[in-house]
Amino acid sequence: MVESLEIPDEFNLGDFLLDRHLREGRGDKAAIYYKDQVITYRELLEAANRTGNALLELGVEEENRVMICLPDCPEFLYSFFGAMRIGAVPVPISTMALPDDYKYYLNDSRAKVLITDENLAPNFMKVFDELRSLRHFVVSGKPEPGQLCFEEIVNNASPSLEVAPTSKDDMAFWLYSSGTTGAPKGVVHLHHDVLFFMPPYCEHVLSITEDDIVYSASKMYFSYGRNSMEATFVSGASVVLEPELPKPPKVAEVITRYKPTIYFSIPTSYRGVLDLLEEEEGKYDFSSLRVCISAGEALPKVIFDRWKNKFGIEILDGIGSTDVGGIYISNMKGKIKPGSCGVLIPGFEARLVDDEGKDVADGEVGTVWIKNDGSTPFYWRKHQKSKESIIGEWFNTNDQFIRDSEGFYWFTGRADDMLKAGGIWVSPIEVENILLQHPAVLECALVGHVDESNLEKPLAFVVLRPGNEGSPELERELQEFVRSKTAHYKYPRWVRFVNDLPRTASGKIQRFKLRALLQNSETA
Repeated sequence: MVESLEIPDEFNLGDFLLDRHLREGRGDKAAIYYKDQVITYRELLEAANRTGNALLELGVEEENRVMICLPDCPEFLYSFFGAMRIGAVPVPISTMALPDDYKYYLNDSRAKVLITDENLAPNFMKVFDELRSLRHFVVSGKPEPGQLCFEEIVNNASPSLEVAPTSKDDMAFWLYSSGTTGAPKGVVHLHHDVLFFMPPYCEHVLSITEDDIVYSASKMYFSYGRNSMEATFVSGASVVLEPELPKPPKVAEVITRYKPTIYFSIPTSYRGVLDLLEEEEGKYDFSSLRVCISAGEALPKVIFDRWKNKFGIEILDGIGSTDVGGIYISNMKGKIKPGSCGVLIPGFEARLVDDEGKDVADGEVGTVWIKNDGSTPFYWRKHQKSKESIIGEWFNTNDQFIRDSEGFYWFTGRADDMLKAGGIWVSPIEVENILLQHPAVLECALVGHVDESNLEKPLAFVVLRPGNEGSPELERELQEFVRSKTAHYKYPRWVRFVNDLPRTASGKIQRFKLRALLQNSETA
């Protein structure tokens, strides 16, 4: 664990997350569990060095971007650490994006090298002729003509590498925001950032030690999934990597096989796993888990209660952001209120402010501003957005909360998700949590919609559980169900039954797409 935040001017995060563990005697300890492989810290360091040397031989220089589009696998970490160790900037991106998204990421970042695998490579080839800066197309597996074989160039490189003498204030890695409100932003993080936002979380929420095994159903290419990587290598623990999609049977299989002690997931996945375990009682073993984390979207109390009743473990819900770097508000052992996001984690400062930037009192809705030296210094090529979000030392999360008298934060939605009904603010999260209690509802999302008088009222998009069908009768039943449990003005005036909800790679509902769907249906 990090004992001090006195970081020298010359500092490379790759050295801190890898070499330090060899210096502290963990060279032969398991760093990665992957399929039938156990990769030690020493083996991981050597592979990262080989990858860094291979990139140098391709002409990659300090500050050059290296785009990584890989599932959770050892090659992901070899590439991430290898690029960072030579002073280049790894940029992980989603494996679930579309070809046009990849064109945007590569052209916006000006990455010279792309590292992907044989299954994903065809998606990039569809836009290859439109890529302005890419020089080397590296493929793990079987490359096509004109592509380089990852395994070949890495295995032929030296396992010895002197870490680049980067500054603690140099760019270390980028992440592209998940795009809940529109086009993705390149979020820049510096070499010192992780040491400010991750150790407090490791200590106060995870209580992680080098004996822990970490598994995240959420993937490492986006911010929440990256917690599994950074928590592991800050603390000297071990991480389980699983390349397949985290469908409930796969998640249950991984937990049963590798026996992780710390588990990261999202509410949607927790619900899916619970449903599976009810159907296949006794088939899987979750007894190794001691800490269960949720983030990415608000955790409904009904899921918290089901998990606790099943396993006797309280899910620690929290909220963070790509921009801040990690989770900054969380429930903790001994400090839990189901339905809340928890309390401010030590090491972070927070303000809850109104639209004019003035502090609001406890019990009132406000937008959270966060201060932590690990927050992004700017967005790449997004000057205006940087100015809007970064106010001196404070970062405007655009997330709205009510803070109670005990310091617990209750998420009410994104600032642009809040809607008014009868002139009164309505939180989509509150109404969604009520709808989720109805036995016919699998998923739902609330957005604003204008009525015949051009007044905004709530509209619910609802995904039904198997065996249920949408009908005017069910619509009225759901409306009355909400009216019976909260103020009458909050109930959805309309219910649209849909097959699924648009989500980001991290599982967040993209309400802006639902609003666009409504607008398109009105103009059609």
